[in-house]
Amino acid sequence: MTKLKPRIAIIPGDPSGIGPELIAKLLNEEGVCEAADIVLIGDAHIWDQGASQADLNVDLSQIEEVDVGKSSGLSWLSMDTIDPKDVKISEVTVAGGTSSLRCLDKALDLAMAGNVDGVLFGPFNKAALTSAGLNAEDEHRYMARYLNFEGYHSEINVLDDLMTTRVTSHIGLRDVAEKITGEGVERAIGLAEETLKRAGKMRPHIAVAALNPHAGDNGKFGREEIDILQPVIESVRAKQKNVSGPWPSDTVFLKAQRGEVDAVVTMYHDQGQIAIKLMGFDRGVTVAGGLPIPVATPAHGTAFDIAGLNKANVGATLQAFNLLVRMAQNHRAERAAN
Repeated sequence: MTKLKPRIAIIPGDPSGIGPELIAKLLNEEGVCEAADIVLIGDAHIWDQGASQADLNVDLSQIEEVDVGKSSGLSWLSMDTIDPKDVKISEVTVAGGTSSLRCLDKALDLAMAGNVDGVLFGPFNKAALTSAGLNAEDEHRYMARYLNFEGYHSEINVLDDLMTTRVTSHIGLRDVAEKITGEGVERAIGLAEETLKRAGKMRPHIAVAALNPHAGDNGKFGREEIDILQPVIESVRAKQKNVSGPWPSDTVFLKAQRGEVDAVVTMYHDQGQIAIKLMGFDRGVTVAGGLPIPVATPAHGTAFDIAGLNKANVGATLQAFNLLVRMAQNHRAERAAN
């Protein structure tokens, strides 16, 4: 069956960072504007700024909000979120954070109304978001709250065809062991499987990383593998899930690098992040896993050190766009079937 062409909303991220430049470069990549109908959301001067920084052309064809759901090709929904004089390149500002949140809110509104099938955002600056009233652990929790979504959700990191989910995330390392629960492990496995299926992988192989050195060495270095991880893995395998482990964390990413698994469930933040960034920092993508709409962004930050210098590498943004297109195609097909 031919999949419907998705409509993607794109917002620039923090105007002080490399986001506007990256989006200009993305739109000039071969095949991008043919892969999806694209709606740029934000201030005209921000998109002009990105085009100027990238030394590239971006044609803005303005539409009204009521026409977004019927738009095709590359179009632009104008917003006034920040005065040009308040854009301070390479600086954390309240105005930059406010602009980011207003554009994000609008993109989420359009997605929940069914007018776009997915959202791509340029890098946000968490300090700027917080100063502008984020009032959440991160943008992922903010989005869930904004959407009134109470189900399980978590940040997912993606490198090419490999995904990682986490049982724990932004907490101190000393607190990790007590936060590892059977329920948490099973939810992280389920999130990886659900997201991979959204991206078109119908029976993914998911590997579970151990918490302790040598996967606990039969209890010598800790019992989490014996008491928590192994029972969960056996339980989900009994449900015909393609799950293996627990694998020592110093070797599981070798299996991933060889393409033997589609996802790795990690126990804490840096266990997966270090491996993913070493394997391909310029290609890493972050997905807002579990939310009712597909959302993706490059995994790197706003890179204030190179903002405005035409040095930003578009690789991760292009990977985020390509993954989002696949997820948005499936999301649109599911809505059409219902």
